Amino acid sequence: MSENIVIIGKKAYRDGIELVLPCTDAKGKTIVRTGVSLFAFNDQGEFVVGKRKGAHGAGAWALPGGHIEFEESSLEDCAEREMREETGQEVSNVEFLTVTNDVFTAERKHYTTNFLAAMVKGDQKDPRLLEEDKCYEWKWTTWEEVEKQYRAHDAAERAGTVAKFEGEKLFLPMLNLFRQRPGFDPRKAYESITGLKFR
Repeated sequence: MSENIVIIGKKAYRDGIELVLPCTDAKGKTIVRTGVSLFAFNDQGEFVVGKRKGAHGAGAWALPGGHIEFEESSLEDCAEREMREETGQEVSNVEFLTVTNDVFTAERKHYTTNFLAAMVKGDQKDPRLLEEDKCYEWKWTTWEEVEKQYRAHDAAERAGTVAKFEGEKLFLPMLNLFRQRPGFDPRKAYESITGLKFR
């Protein structure tokens, strides 16, 4: 089987899908990147998740987010920008919650993922799919539903059957949120910081 790899600028593609290349500095040393993931809540404590497409983690469910850009003023500004670019939704009351250490072994990528939370402004309608090359769909979910996904995905990994796993997979930073922060609940953390209460 031959591989059809095309390089355009600093990006590489295999059969039309962007490949994730190791992040390196000017001397070629692999570096750790900073990611941002946002729990964008509605009044009921539900939040937005999307099914990733194209890059590392394809097919896995993740929060809106991405990389902090060079000279971007804050993690909060990054979270607001990513939410707007990906879903068309505006958020307010953005707060930092926690961070995970995420090593994507197969992709040779290493990130620290900063988890933030915010309230979706306005009528809290369904998020729009604005980056169709990066996401299959967006939906509202609950922390309880994500916990169920985690338990099933984690059990498949522990049994060595994740390649055959047909359930809903979670993106590595979400898996690590459970593994590295046992007992963490983003709703309770956000309520504690802001004083807001979900219905």
